[in-house]
Amino acid sequence: MADGPEAVLDASAVIALLWEEQGSDAVEGLLGAAVVSAVNWSEVLQRYNGLGLDTAGRRDSVEALGISIEDFTGDDAEIAARMWSSTRSAGLSLADRACLSLARRLGLPVHTADRAWGTVDVGVEVVLIR
Repeated sequence: MADGPEAVLDASAVIALLWEEQGSDAVEGLLGAAVVSAVNWSEVLQRYNGLGLDTAGRRDSVEALGISIEDFTGDDAEIAARMWSSTRSAGLSLADRACLSLARRLGLPVHTADRAWGTVDVGVEVVLIR
């Protein structure tokens, strides 16, 4: 990332890219300037595990594409906890809120395939990839 990140990716956006699903083209345009929370990276790896696929080397592959994996901090945890009451009606999970809290901390838009995110107002720009 030359000048720093420009976007935060939800697990759904990373999965869309890796599996070449609908919306992957929108994510491709962010490569080299995108970050994903370590929490959401865990979700991506969980998908591989659920399909019986090896996760060895996946981190290196994703980082080579230009996606950085960002630590989930204590501040992120506190922000995510405060988001609970305003996001629970939309069914957002802790991992969803971890992603949103990272976007808020970095002051960046978050890209997701999850339409429910567009129904909540947590002070973060949500961009739907499909």
